[in-house]
Amino acid sequence: MADAALKIDREAAPLGAPEPAPMLAVNNIEVVYNDVILVLRGLSLKVPQGQIVALLGSNGAGKSTTLKAISGLLKSEDGVITRGDVTFLGERINGVSPDQIVRRGIFQVMEGRRIIADMTVMENLRLGAFIRRDNDIKNDIERVYAYFPRLKERTGLAGYLSGGEQQMLAIGRAMMARPKLILMDEPSMGLSPLLVKEVFGIIRQLNRDLGVTILLVEQNARVALSVADSGYIMEQGKIVLDGTAAHLAANEDVKEFYLGQGGGEARKSFKNLKSFKRRKRWL
Repeated sequence: MADAALKIDREAAPLGAPEPAPMLAVNNIEVVYNDVILVLRGLSLKVPQGQIVALLGSNGAGKSTTLKAISGLLKSEDGVITRGDVTFLGERINGVSPDQIVRRGIFQVMEGRRIIADMTVMENLRLGAFIRRDNDIKNDIERVYAYFPRLKERTGLAGYLSGGEQQMLAIGRAMMARPKLILMDEPSMGLSPLLVKEVFGIIRQLNRDLGVTILLVEQNARVALSVADSGYIMEQGKIVLDGTAAHLAANEDVKEFYLGQGGGEARKSFKNLKSFKRRKRWL
């Protein structure tokens, strides 16, 4: 399939036209682990087609659990959606097996990359295309190499790649499935600032060039909001704030608790230390 066939029509809708249905909708879901641990508490979010949506929050907020609820991986960790539903392209995907969800067009890039260390780069890329039955796999491998030229130079086992190269390989493996939606879990984890900038630049390029929709889970709020169109803030298993990336980046609580900028002129003084212990306004 040619690149042009993968692009999303981004022309503006006529004035007064109804808002198009989102590609992905998570509707008021609750997730329980081991029948007792409530992790997600009535969480809802939407991912419009062709956009990058950031899902931000601290450790333990439930970000990775949200991705696993979408991709069908909860069962492997004794988790289950006990209320609400997840719809993709208008169809409910609760209870659908992970391999069928991949076939429908959702691919998750796992936290920690999860490449197959004792396979080569080429073998890892071919693994990403396991659901395909067409003859364009070779061309798509070359396209991955065009985005990640460093991978073409690596002919040994993937386990010997650097952390940045492994992240590139994980994203390239996702590209090989030709997904409509990529779920990315902490792509900046363990990378140097220079590599983070490079990887996120490629993420934005993939979205713009191929029209791939991306739901991006990140703790590095600054870099996530720099590439996202919109975003959500999670705390204690629920959404507490959402809006455009620019709106979130300008929010005083987001600045103080996620961007490390403090809130206004008062934050430039360290005399009143209690000001750094105030509660988040959304809790």
